[in-house]
Amino acid sequence: MVEVIPSAAKAWLATTAGPGSALHRKHRVYLQVVTIATVPYAYEDRLIRVAPDTFTHLRLFVLDPYDLALSKLTRNLEVDVEDVKHLARVTTFDLAVLQDRYREELRPYVSGPVERSDLTLQLWVDAICEERARRQGGP
Repeated sequence: MVEVIPSAAKAWLATTAGPGSALHRKHRVYLQVVTIATVPYAYEDRLIRVAPDTFTHLRLFVLDPYDLALSKLTRNLEVDVEDVKHLARVTTFDLAVLQDRYREELRPYVSGPVERSDLTLQLWVDAICEERARRQGGP
């Protein structure tokens, strides 16, 4: 989750849909309010509305697959790497789009050594390419 509007709704959302909530118990899914996420500059222009005709007073949006992947870049835990590889498997994930968006919309705003993020992205691209080659019967 990148943003909750209005900000005062964060506590309500955590109680209503967070871990241990009725939503979690019934559907085995919950929302987690996070405080820090580094996302590409123009991510808001690409948000995808989810279930627009389902709720009267709630509008849900999700990041597109590239922005979601790039939001995981600075944390780079093993679960993040696996999430990005999964996105590459289940969507039409164009690595050139991922790399371009990183260069143009995320890299200029990375805090800390930018080389670390450059290396992480390259390792992700290599891992996705290797997985795609294995699935196609390559080396």
